[in-house]
Amino acid sequence: MDKSLKKYLDWITPEKEQKMLAFEQLLLETNQQINLISRKETEFVWTRHILHSISIAKVVQFKAGMLVADVGTGGGLPGIPLAILFPETQFVLIDSIGKKIRAVQNMCDTLGIKNVKAMNVRMEEVNQRFD
Repeated sequence: MDKSLKKYLDWITPEKEQKMLAFEQLLLETNQQINLISRKETEFVWTRHILHSISIAKVVQFKAGMLVADVGTGGGLPGIPLAILFPETQFVLIDSIGKKIRAVQNMCDTLGIKNVKAMNVRMEEVNQRFD
């Protein structure tokens, strides 16, 4: 399968594309230990999860300084792929399941993603406004 993002997002840099591929690999590795996505879906992680997550980038350009919430992030989708594409936008990934948020934070740390804050709370407990 062709995993080039250039055909979908002609403005993506090679560095971002490589980081996205590294995220795919890390997500699959982490999924073997913690169920982040359905085991039946692992062979489709690129098309059904990563490409699906970034599809909004065809119509919405997240701007520098925006604060975006990903509620019920699970395995960091769509938050981590969007954070890779838009490093000047701040993303808050929210999930009530602690092991998933710890996995998300670990993936962000491993990939060097600095514009993500992972929160182990329910959305009702978040006292913050988002763009």
